[in-house]
Amino acid sequence: MEQEERAYGPRECGSCRWWRAILEDERGPIGPCRLAARTGDFPGTAPSCERHLGRTESIPTRPPAPGPSRRAPAPRAPAVRPAGLPPPAPAGLPEELLDMTREEFAEAVREALREETPFVPLAPKWADGTLVLKPRDPALLPKELPLEHLFHKIVMIRDRLRVLEQKVNAHDKLGDAEKVEMQQYITRCYGTLTTFNILFRDEKDKFVGEKT
Repeated sequence: MEQEERAYGPRECGSCRWWRAILEDERGPIGPCRLAARTGDFPGTAPSCERHLGRTESIPTRPPAPGPSRRAPAPRAPAVRPAGLPPPAPAGLPEELLDMTREEFAEAVREALREETPFVPLAPKWADGTLVLKPRDPALLPKELPLEHLFHKIVMIRDRLRVLEQKVNAHDKLGDAEKVEMQQYITRCYGTLTTFNILFRDEKDKFVGEKT
């Protein structure tokens, strides 16, 4: 594919292991950053950030810590109020939150989401791999899906099942028999998903079904 053969400079996102080309438009190959350093799909020629990881470098056990922000706070226009009126109340919001720019606030939200969702590493042999869906009809084109995208969705399903399991256990209106019954359904869901355990690098992150 063209996006796999294109050469990028050492300080371009295309040379970073976290960037993955999935489409192509007039700008060339475009794709997302797996660390969400930038949102949406963007070209590989975009300048890299502090989290740049060369394609020959090994994937760390957790995402690298964000570097210091280089963006200077946007100048704020002075508030205009009618004479004699007191300044508006901050509605209980911290002052540092009110001073944030839109980009700084969005980055803070992304950081909070990453802290709540632990980083789950993909097994090294599947890194940069592709899932190919081939129709039975040879006249139809196959569909390719980056394994990282499939793995991300599987991890989201796993985490939501764990949250559901916690909510069932803590529910004060469910009897013991009802909790056991619902736990069995959740365990069967885990068992169905054990097929995808080959994608996980660490044993502790894998699905566990019913034990005999």
